[in-house]
Amino acid sequence: MSTMVYPREEKMDKLSQEEIISNTKLVMQGLEALKNEHNSILHSLLETIKCLKKDEEANLVHEKANLLRKSVEMIELGLGEAQVMMALSNHLNAVESEKQKLRAQVRRLCQENQWLRDELANTQQKLQRSEQTVAQLEEEKKHLEFMNQLKKYDEDVSPTEEKEGDSTKDSLDDLFPNEEEDQGQGLPQHSSAVAAAQQGGYEIPARLRTLHNLVIQYASQGRYEVAVPLCKQALEDLEKTSGHDHPDVATMLNILALVYRDQNKYKEAAHLLNDALSIREKTLGKDHPAVAATLNNLAVLYGKRGKYKEAEPLCKRALEIREKVLGKDHPDVAKQLNNLALLCQNQGKYEEVEYYYRRALEIYESRLGPDDPNVAKTKNNLASCYLKQAKYKDAETLYKEILTRAHVKEFGTVDDEHKPIWMHAEEREKMSKWIP
Repeated sequence: MSTMVYPREEKMDKLSQEEIISNTKLVMQGLEALKNEHNSILHSLLETIKCLKKDEEANLVHEKANLLRKSVEMIELGLGEAQVMMALSNHLNAVESEKQKLRAQVRRLCQENQWLRDELANTQQKLQRSEQTVAQLEEEKKHLEFMNQLKKYDEDVSPTEEKEGDSTKDSLDDLFPNEEEDQGQGLPQHSSAVAAAQQGGYEIPARLRTLHNLVIQYASQGRYEVAVPLCKQALEDLEKTSGHDHPDVATMLNILALVYRDQNKYKEAAHLLNDALSIREKTLGKDHPAVAATLNNLAVLYGKRGKYKEAEPLCKRALEIREKVLGKDHPDVAKQLNNLALLCQNQGKYEEVEYYYRRALEIYESRLGPDDPNVAKTKNNLASCYLKQAKYKDAETLYKEILTRAHVKEFGTVDDEHKPIWMHAEEREKMSKWIP
């Protein structure tokens, strides 16, 4: 009888699938051979039983034959289990092969559709940006409508318009007229020159004020060929009679600088203003209001040339002088604060802009009253600053205050029959939402 060698049990756990299949095939071969051998022996025993006559011997042979039958049955059971294992192995191999095919198909599909996923992601990002842009434009549209309404109903509080050729920056002249211009337009109640005269300082002579008004008239008509020689002749006469280092000469230099500025001759104007500043500092002192006036004119000139960083320290020094001489709540201080705020705004220093505008607004409201045009103008400038920072709610509040004040000034009250224009606009908007 042939013998079979089975793998040791501790090694079975370490066998690979291929080794298990190979060993199973060997076991099947051994079991098949053992089955044949047992069948041969059983056949021999059955033949022997036929030849035996004694009962005892026949019984013994029958017992052996039964044992062989049981052994054959066990062998057939082992063969069946081995065949099941082989069938299971074949099935697993087929499943693994199908799995590999599916994986390859998934990879191929992922590669083929990658561009679709990328395109979808890009489209979603563009959609989000477009929605944000639309929302922002809608807010800006609402506030621009407020600005247009402001222009329609009160020209005194209309937004500061940018001059032709300077559309990218706010105009300094529209916000704060030059000191010599203020003194020549009959504003004695807020004139720094009058304040200086009250302190025993320098006051611009009446003849120079008259000459200034005449020059401004010629310049407004574009008759620079008359205005410039007139200024130069007056300057020459003053230098002959009073000498170069005299406050009147500095005043005349300021006037001629303004004419040059209107002709866009900024270098010539800056040279004259620096000369006037030097004269006034020598003759009147560095903390005189006339010095502040020249510093302001020079800052305005630098601002028109886009030199905001150079203009800012000049404007701050003029502010310090006005605060020291006139007091921190004087309207001229508020003018200087407005000018300084605009310089900072053109540099993107919005925190400083808000501070300066709020200070100016407090001065105007306390000294000149809430109905003074400077109050509405400063509120409008502050609202414009809010718009540039996308602070739409703050800007909207200020615009509503301006429109409400203008309405009260015209109609005397706010009631159901007389409402500011912004209230009508909001009511129409609410009604439109209810219309199906």
